[in-house]
Amino acid sequence: MLKKTALNEEHRKIGGKMVDFGGWDLPVQYSGLMAEHTAVRNDCGIFDVSHMGEIMIEGNGSLDFVNFLTTNDASKLAIEQAQYSALCNSEGGIVDDLVVYRLGNEKFFLVVNASNTDKDFEHIKKTLQNYSGIKPSVKNLSTEFSQIAIQGRKAESILQNLTDTKLEEIKTYWCKEGKVLGSNAVIARTGYTGEDGFEIYIPWNDAPKIWNALLEVGKPVGLLPCGLGARDTLRLEMKYALYGHELNDSTNPLEVGLGWVTKLNKSGDFIGKDKIAALKESGTKKSLVGVKSLGRGIPRQGYEVYSSDQSKLIGNITSGTSSPSLKYPIGVAFIDKNFENVGTHLWVKVREDFHEFEVVKTPFYKKEQ
Repeated sequence: MLKKTALNEEHRKIGGKMVDFGGWDLPVQYSGLMAEHTAVRNDCGIFDVSHMGEIMIEGNGSLDFVNFLTTNDASKLAIEQAQYSALCNSEGGIVDDLVVYRLGNEKFFLVVNASNTDKDFEHIKKTLQNYSGIKPSVKNLSTEFSQIAIQGRKAESILQNLTDTKLEEIKTYWCKEGKVLGSNAVIARTGYTGEDGFEIYIPWNDAPKIWNALLEVGKPVGLLPCGLGARDTLRLEMKYALYGHELNDSTNPLEVGLGWVTKLNKSGDFIGKDKIAALKESGTKKSLVGVKSLGRGIPRQGYEVYSSDQSKLIGNITSGTSSPSLKYPIGVAFIDKNFENVGTHLWVKVREDFHEFEVVKTPFYKKEQ
């Protein structure tokens, strides 16, 4: 049986087209992918992301344990600050990518991918069992939280109607604990779309009243409910990695351009550090690049990528779509590092035909456009 968020009935009431997404019954779209994508870019969109996982690590030793678990340096976080990071295994492969929020000196709120929540929690518990330092409390709170994301340039003005928390004081990759419509909430400003916006973490059963209130307040200024389809095209235009596409258990952070969240020089050890450091020393052999179609071929995950003379298989597409903002096909590909330079022409095998692509700078979409 599919898992359901607290908003499942609300999605059905307003015509959400429901699909099986990693074992969850979630809307892929409502009014249509193009309309929803455009609403986020131009006005505002609202997403149910309650399927995401939430894990709390708190008590004495929390900071040191989180720093041992993750690749980024949690000691650099001020209270109410967030950071993008990764959980790695002993081989340096990515168990998951995540956002770490510091809610207190020794209180950390980890938000992980829905499909990986159980795997991540088992990884964390196993790590804790073998951990030699002070052992903090670790709890999987995923069934206690709903998460609503409101994204777009009008997000702040819409959400401000429902909270006394001064949203303008929340900087990007920071958060505040407050109330939304009387419900206790963690209000964060991170985002996965390339636009300004907020994530609202609230008690599971309080989601419907807040979802409906946001829709009511936002409708006059263009707010649309958005599904997973638009969430994917928005993140892809920014070349944001998606677990199971760009990231997996055998991928090293350095291979996917996540060296910036992998702090090899931070105090103490972390899981996978030696393997990551060894790869940095030897150099990566493949690279994650953005490509755009020079014709009409739309790349999809798994499609093969060939050199400019079509003689050599050099990689595979990890994500691809026809960009709603740019009006042409784009993709992300893992390829031989020798072909990574911007301007390099490549060929992608779309079904049985070869289509010409070019390596381009990313993000594909820039706000000034």
